[in-house]
Amino acid sequence: MDDLPSPTPRELEILKVLWEHGPQSVAGVHRLIRPADGKQMASNTVQTLLRLMETKGLVTHVSEGRTFIYSPLFSRDESAARFLDRVFDGAASELVSSLLKAEKIPPTELDQLRHLINAARQRAEQ
Repeated sequence: MDDLPSPTPRELEILKVLWEHGPQSVAGVHRLIRPADGKQMASNTVQTLLRLMETKGLVTHVSEGRTFIYSPLFSRDESAARFLDRVFDGAASELVSSLLKAEKIPPTELDQLRHLINAARQRAEQ
């Protein structure tokens, strides 16, 4: 998994659009993107970033007429697993501990986490 390229923050915003909404044209990404800093990217910036991302091996495209439709080359789960490996040496408990210490997690999300942990435990015991 070490061969997966690391996206920049702006590239990650584009990947989020592609992960959540599926393959998109430049216009589609531009319409759907909601940058964390609140500053809307220009359409030509999105186009340039997608070209650079393709060169880096983050996305690929197919042509539909004169329009390029971009898709991610790796999933959100693959990206998360790589982050876990790189930052926490694969220790999921350290990641969760770090999140619980640093973030104020609402009770509803804690309940969701508990449900996910219980489901994972059941799968592991089978």
